[in-house]
Amino acid sequence: MPLWQLLALNALILTAIYGVLWALAIRLRDVSFIDAWWPTGMALLAWTSLVFSGGSGLHGWLLALLATAWALRLGPHLLRRWRAHGPDRRYEEMLADGHRRGWSFPVSALIFVFAPQLPLQLLVALPVQMGQVEPALSFGALAAVGVALALFGLVFEAVGDMQLDRFKADPANRGKVLDTGLWRYTRHPNYFGDACLWWGLYLIAAETGLGLWSFIGPVIITFLLTKGSGAPTVEKGMETRRPEYAAYIRKTSGFIPWPPRRD
Repeated sequence: MPLWQLLALNALILTAIYGVLWALAIRLRDVSFIDAWWPTGMALLAWTSLVFSGGSGLHGWLLALLATAWALRLGPHLLRRWRAHGPDRRYEEMLADGHRRGWSFPVSALIFVFAPQLPLQLLVALPVQMGQVEPALSFGALAAVGVALALFGLVFEAVGDMQLDRFKADPANRGKVLDTGLWRYTRHPNYFGDACLWWGLYLIAAETGLGLWSFIGPVIITFLLTKGSGAPTVEKGMETRRPEYAAYIRKTSGFIPWPPRRD
């Protein structure tokens, strides 16, 4: 199947699903569950691409299986977090901005959340789509490094989330800052692990013909995690809510794990 047909079919599938999710958000008056859909949608795109391409060898199966392993871990984690803590502050601020403009909830949700996330999901998932179109001649060192990097990112992200969940579950830590475990070396181990996984998937895809040109996917997700809707929005106002966070920022790497600076 030509690449343009594959991407068009995937876009149509996502459009139908996003329409259903938008209707659900209108009913719930909350859009925060969309975060749990993000990894699930990535895995779906990997499998639809595998099916539509007619099977793309070992590389294609690895892309689909690794994306699925990531989604099965992260999707339920984000869903549980939403159910436990309710609407996400970031989305509430977006919707409040729409309200100030005189927009209804459905319009604000569509413009600020669902309409932007659909094309972003297609773009970020380019490695698991483009890496399926042309089978690689053999499994080489580049793909092997990609598998290792993706698995490392999957574990790193999972451990970071587990440590944070345990920290938050202890009432004695209320208002405090987690600065042990992986969080001692990076303020966002979950985001760093996420980026590693997608760069790993890209390296696997890069051994195929068209997959080499799917680098825009990991570039976008790395930018979003470090400069866009990831770290900056999480840290916004954190120093006010947690007085120790300013010192934590001064001594701890913002993204790439690194030994903490000495005061």
